[in-house]
Amino acid sequence: MAKKILLVDDAAFMRKMLKDTLSKNGYTDLYEAVDGADAVEKYDELKPDLVIMDITMPNMDGLEALKAIRGKDGSANVVMCSAMGQESMVMDAVRSGAKDFIVKPFKPDRVLKTVTTILGG
Repeated sequence: MAKKILLVDDAAFMRKMLKDTLSKNGYTDLYEAVDGADAVEKYDELKPDLVIMDITMPNMDGLEALKAIRGKDGSANVVMCSAMGQESMVMDAVRSGAKDFIVKPFKPDRVLKTVTTILGG
C-alpha cells in the first residue's frame, strides 16, 4: 500500500490530524507542504499518488496550486479541503480538476473513504 500522499495545509495541527488518521490506517508514505507554492514544488519532486490540499492558504492558495499541478500533470489526484461556507470555491476546485473535496473539520471515516476510493485501496 506504499502510496505517496502529500498533505497541504498552512495549519500544522490540520496536517497532523490528517497524518494521524492516514497512518493509523496503513498509509505511511506521507509528506507535508505548508502552502500552495510549497505543494507545487513538492509535487514535482515527489510525484505523489494523491494530494490532499486546503483551499485557503497564504502565498499561493489551493485553487492556484491545483491549477498549477494539473497544468503539469493532467492525471494528478487532488482532493481539496474547505471549511463550511466555501461552496463556490469548492465548485471552482471541481471545475479545475479536483477529484473530490472534504469539509473541515475532518471526519476520519470520510477522509479514509475518499482516499481509498481514489487510490483504489
